[in-house]
Amino acid sequence: MSREAALRRHLGAAPPLSDPGQAEARFAEIAPDLPAALRKGAAKDLLLALADHSPFLWGLCLRDPARLARLLDADPEAADARIVAAQAAAGRAAPAGDLDAVGRALRANRAEHALLVALADLGGLWPQARVTRALSDFADASVQAAADALLRQAAAAGRFRPLDPEAPQAGSGLVVLGLGKLGGRELNYSSDIDLIVFFDPEARRLKEGLEPTPFFSRLAQGMAKLLQERTGEGYVHRVDYRLRPDPGSTPTAMSLASAYVYYETTGQNWERAAFIKARPVAGDRDAGEAFLKELRPFVWRKYFDFAAIADVHAMKRQIHAVRGHETLAVAGHDIKLGRGGIREIEFFVQTQQLVFGGRRPELRGRSTVAMLGALHADGWISAEARDELRAAYDFLRTIEHRLQMLRDEQTQRLPIEPEALEAFARFSGFADRAGFEAALLAHAERVQAHYALLFEGGDDLSSELGNLVFSGAGDDPGTLATLRHLGFRAAETVAETVRGWHFGRRAAVRSPRAREVLTELTPALLKALAGTPDPDAALAALDRAFGRMPAAVELLTILREHERLRLLFADLLGSAPRLAETVAFSPHVLDAVIDPGFVEPATDAAEIAAQYRALLGRPGSFEEFLDRSRDAARQLRFSAGARLLSGILTPESAGRAHAAIADTAVATALEAVSAAFFAEHGAVPKGRLAILGYGRLGARQLTAESDLDLVVLYDFDPEDRMSAGPRPLDAAVAYNRLTQRLVAALTAPTRRGRLYEIDLRLRPGGGQGSVATQFRAFRAYQEGEAELWEHMALTRARVIAGDAGLAAEAEAAIRAALARPREAAEVARAVRGMRALVETQKGDKGPLDLKMAPGGLLDLDFLAQALVLAHAARDPDLIGRDTGGVLARAGETGLLDRAEAEHLVAAHRWLDGIHHWQRLMVEGDPDTASPVALARLARAASLPDARALTAQIEAERRFVRDAFDRALGRGAKPVP
Repeated sequence: MSREAALRRHLGAAPPLSDPGQAEARFAEIAPDLPAALRKGAAKDLLLALADHSPFLWGLCLRDPARLARLLDADPEAADARIVAAQAAAGRAAPAGDLDAVGRALRANRAEHALLVALADLGGLWPQARVTRALSDFADASVQAAADALLRQAAAAGRFRPLDPEAPQAGSGLVVLGLGKLGGRELNYSSDIDLIVFFDPEARRLKEGLEPTPFFSRLAQGMAKLLQERTGEGYVHRVDYRLRPDPGSTPTAMSLASAYVYYETTGQNWERAAFIKARPVAGDRDAGEAFLKELRPFVWRKYFDFAAIADVHAMKRQIHAVRGHETLAVAGHDIKLGRGGIREIEFFVQTQQLVFGGRRPELRGRSTVAMLGALHADGWISAEARDELRAAYDFLRTIEHRLQMLRDEQTQRLPIEPEALEAFARFSGFADRAGFEAALLAHAERVQAHYALLFEGGDDLSSELGNLVFSGAGDDPGTLATLRHLGFRAAETVAETVRGWHFGRRAAVRSPRAREVLTELTPALLKALAGTPDPDAALAALDRAFGRMPAAVELLTILREHERLRLLFADLLGSAPRLAETVAFSPHVLDAVIDPGFVEPATDAAEIAAQYRALLGRPGSFEEFLDRSRDAARQLRFSAGARLLSGILTPESAGRAHAAIADTAVATALEAVSAAFFAEHGAVPKGRLAILGYGRLGARQLTAESDLDLVVLYDFDPEDRMSAGPRPLDAAVAYNRLTQRLVAALTAPTRRGRLYEIDLRLRPGGGQGSVATQFRAFRAYQEGEAELWEHMALTRARVIAGDAGLAAEAEAAIRAALARPREAAEVARAVRGMRALVETQKGDKGPLDLKMAPGGLLDLDFLAQALVLAHAARDPDLIGRDTGGVLARAGETGLLDRAEAEHLVAAHRWLDGIHHWQRLMVEGDPDTASPVALARLARAASLPDARALTAQIEAERRFVRDAFDRALGRGAKPVP
């Protein structure tokens, strides 16, 4: 039988085309590279569909036609097995420690597998269940390869001692569980993979003295980076660790014993539902299976009443209660979360599994479809419900795959535009949009009907926490008992506070609508607050927030409708007061948390700038610009802080994000101010302006609360100094006034709050004289008059906004000043003296002062600056690096001992990370922080408690100060 005949026999009908002409034109680009059998008939029809409908899949075809031909010529089962095997072996195939090579192999295999699955799915060779199994098996192999690669790297560095170097995961103590659709072997085409990483410290495979929590946490983070890092070759998988216990405050990896205690003591019902699908996917599988077996009593309770499943589906029920969600519209419909969607089928199955599975082991399976059959066989649902929900699940999952095949995006939302929806209907195999809509609505209506019988006909179960009565003047004894059971220590104070809200003692909740929403929300809100480390303090913080807010209806409505945001807001109240204050001032910042992009944050400066400008929009007036800029910066700063708190961003990444936000805020303010100013006074002939960022802004290590250190430079034609407008000004006067207006635009409080505090004192002349500096004077000053401490500050300067030509000249002037030959001993003496002066004048604020205290961040910054000034003449590559980069370079080139440099880099990263967490979690003096805040800070640092945190800070500071003294000579105050 010819290959064409075989293809005709096995391939189903290809999806109908929307634009046959364009599809043919695209196909013509690749046809010469394909065998004759693939240029006609069934194979061509399938390829035309890819060319017509899917930019992602067609890009894979164009990138490697030979790979495409090979896949079409192969048996899909054999090809799947080959690629999965190659993926699983990739972590052991490359030399130990060569993660770049592993990443390239993983991404190449992923591209080939994505194309194979799409061909088998769209070609009708695989049913939906086979597609999801192939995707899940491949994801398993990816995680296994990543674990192999990271463990082999650790073994090569002497940090890990495998039982078998050829199988490093065996007996390693590493346990990687897959949850969600990965755990159920139901993964969708472009899905995140939900993982939890645990470790067994009793395995004792680590180097003597190495702490397991930071080791396995870094390993888990390395696995995630390896899998989700995007390059020109694409990526492998997005990794989500947020299903781990208390993800906002725990390290990425947790010991099995700690995890067990967590689930047995504070595990929530949604976590029970999540663990229905949990299975070991990598690491020591036997240890993973043993842990899940031990956890069975937590998941499968023998007596589990219906009230206990309220929080599993409360958010779903509440969303549907909102007016406007009763009618299902196809355009823009979310086939996962929307009415009649995939999530309703999953909830339908999982909640019944939770209720009945404790007594019926046959209801404990991971597969949604199989469990529909089991529920029917056990008599809990009808044959009609089983069959209709099975059919709907198969249909919706198929549509989900088609959506994600378009651009390899994790989306479940249908197109909104009619033309796009029509094209998608065809890609889904329908002749037209009408047929697709009819099929979707029919399935959704059947799902809704069955789901409503379980969840939407009864009373709201949120009050099943127990008595929660806050009416009347006295305390209800049952309510006090409920509050104590929830974990509130001062139940009477809590009751009085909540009763005061209902009595309108806070203006923010005084309106009838606010009290109506508050009455509905109170049980769920108290439950969320009870999940924080200190429920009483969190509730007190919320009460203070209500006292400062003019109105709380918007915030209360958001919290009522989104359980996830309730939990986050409660967490912020308990551990990140600055972020909680932001929410209280602008509740809409919470929108970012429910955006799918929240878990895939932009860290690239250009992407963040685009987000800022999108939020800014097109203001109709300068006053509107000021308000919108404050809103935009607030929302993006909040997102960065919330991502840091949730473990999505590292402190280093958060610093870059905050710097990018500030860069764009300054740049857009300069644009707006300049437009208004020059419209009034006219442009300066050949005038140019550029803004330098110094300090943490210049080093891209900004925190959410940092001031901005700026220097404004300008240039003009000295032969033509006057601006050409209705109110002309001398160029120097013009640029100084423009700078004053810029500072005002950035600092002035408006009804939307403040933007930034600005410090211009690092300009030549300090706080004296003009606020802007002519570039020629700046260059001459740096060449001849600037003192060494000013060049120290210059090591962290960079242009953040303004004219590109002047920016280039300014960067060149900075490099020239820094690269000037200097005597190393003279630099060391001056830097040491400068450090001693700072210590004398500013001192430090105690053991938790990470910046000014001896051995803290200032020592590291000063040491790096000294290295640049002393050695950049011979090694210009020292210039333009942040502190960690300078120290690393110094170790590479022998300016510092390599091992000491590596320790200094790690110390800087760790201390700076704690500094970021401090600014997020602690208000005021760190040494006056509450025990709860310090405990949370310790957990953020992967340490058990505040005492361990203080000890680690002291140890790092002592090492840093000793290294500072060795590099620059003695004379600074030692660490106590």
